[in-house]
Amino acid sequence: MPTLIHLNGPTGVGKSTIAARYAAAHPKTLNLDADEIVRLVGGWQDDFFGTVDLVRPLAITIAQHHLASGHDVVMPQLVNRHDQRDLFAQAARSAGADYRELVLLAPAEVAVERFRERAHHIDAVVEKLGGEALINRVCGQFAAYVTPESLVIQTAGQDLGETYETVIAALTRWVA
Repeated sequence: MPTLIHLNGPTGVGKSTIAARYAAAHPKTLNLDADEIVRLVGGWQDDFFGTVDLVRPLAITIAQHHLASGHDVVMPQLVNRHDQRDLFAQAARSAGADYRELVLLAPAEVAVERFRERAHHIDAVVEKLGGEALINRVCGQFAAYVTPESLVIQTAGQDLGETYETVIAALTRWVA
C-alpha cells in the first residue's frame, strides 16, 4: 500500500535532506517538498505564510494523485497544528494510502546552529521573519503539538546519516 511519509519538525532538523535521501533510495517515491513549490509563486519572499497557505492545497492534490498511482510520497513539511496534519492524513486515506508522521526534533539551540550552518533557499525568509527567535518559537510550539501517539525522532547528537537510519527503522517497525 502506498504511504504518505510526513517528516514534520522545525527548521534545522533535517527534514528536506532526509526526504531527498529517502526518495533517491526508493524509486518512484515523490519528494514533495512544499517549500520548493512555494518558490514557484511570485512574491513568495514578501508573503511567505500567505504563499504557504496558497500552496498547501496544491501539495495535497499532488500527493493524492501520486499516492493513487500506487507510489509513496515523502513530504518534509513543518506543520504545528493538528488540523493541518489531519488534512494530510485525510488526503492519504482518500487515495487509499497510509499516512505516517514522523516528528523530527532537536533542542532549539541545535536547530538554530544547524540553520546557521546550512544554505537553503528559504533561509533569507526565515531571517526576515525573525531568524533565531522564530526558530525558538517554533521549537517551543512543538512541545504542545506532540501527543503521546506521535512518533518523535530526536536528531540532536546524530548526523544526517544516523537520523536517516533512525527514520528507516521507524518506518520498518510501522510496516511490521
